[in-house]
Amino acid sequence: MNNDDVWNDCIFDFRKIPTKCGNCGSSKVRYTTNDEIYGRIYGNGGCYLCDNCKAYVGVHNTKSKKPLGRMANKELRELKMACHKKFDPLWKNTNFKRTDCYGYLASKLGLHLRETHFGWFDKEYLEKALSILENTTYKDISMYIRLRKC
Repeated sequence: MNNDDVWNDCIFDFRKIPTKCGNCGSSKVRYTTNDEIYGRIYGNGGCYLCDNCKAYVGVHNTKSKKPLGRMANKELRELKMACHKKFDPLWKNTNFKRTDCYGYLASKLGLHLRETHFGWFDKEYLEKALSILENTTYKDISMYIRLRKC
């Protein structure tokens, strides 16, 4: 099986370089450095920026320039932060693996694990994820892990 075949039935796939903004629809998307956003360079410094609505996304590295996720406006960034605020303690404060916590969330959202990343989600899925996470307990994750191993 071709490695790309595993992505065929996924909803989210942001491995390609953005040429159009998913927020405003503009094609005024360009690769730049993130000091345009933050006033100084953070991380590897690479990002894509929409000149129309100012949505942006960082990159994995400046050589491949592959985006870390979808271009996000302020609303999406705030939703992503809210999701991480609920999600991160589920694995940082326990012996659970981060992948197990993402697996639990993927199962609840009806997604593949490979596409379950807050940085890839649209508003609808960020809101769904947040709703799930607001009601998720450590016991829920533990039960998911136990049942999955059966």
